[in-house]
Amino acid sequence: MTNFIPIFPLGAVAYPGEQLNLHIFEPRFKQLVAECVAEGKLFGIPAVVDKNIMEYGTLVKVEKVEKLYDNGEMDVITRGDSVFRVLELIHQIPEKLYSGAIVSYPANNMTANNKLLDEVIHGIRELHSILQVHKAFKKPDSELTSYDLAHHAGLSLSEEYEMLHLFYEVQRLEYLKRHLHKVIPMMAEMERLKERVKLNGHFRNLSAGDL
Repeated sequence: MTNFIPIFPLGAVAYPGEQLNLHIFEPRFKQLVAECVAEGKLFGIPAVVDKNIMEYGTLVKVEKVEKLYDNGEMDVITRGDSVFRVLELIHQIPEKLYSGAIVSYPANNMTANNKLLDEVIHGIRELHSILQVHKAFKKPDSELTSYDLAHHAGLSLSEEYEMLHLFYEVQRLEYLKRHLHKVIPMMAEMERLKERVKLNGHFRNLSAGDL
């Protein structure tokens, strides 16, 4: 299926199912969001990486206008719906300030591997422990998906975007697993280095044993 959607390019990656809170202040996006709220329409958030609008993004729905300011600015709560692929950007739309795009919706296989999911969840908790970050997931472990976990894994923007256009859940979990296997040893070594630096200048009770 292909269709036209209004777009709100952002220097961030939104995922299906994710709650994204936005402060809307630019005139073009105030118009876009006001129309979507009034007409019950969804809009697209294509990722912007290195100042370029990328090929893939996520369709989102406005769940709630949290606050409407006197000048038309808004605080809105949105929820990711599905991943789209941009086929054509439409930069100018008659009587509209915002841009749009013709998009398609790639098939997305959400079948997970429970063992792999458990490994990724364990890896993220290990990473958080090393970094002394305390974050709780909003679902039971068995209900979590790669999309729920991605923003907790310390991915860069380009890595988050790379994961966005993987269309099998097992692929996405493998991607997160490889990332965690790479960064956890690095972070653990940094923590050990920090502890060694803290020891510098302190009196230490050292022994060479029986030598």
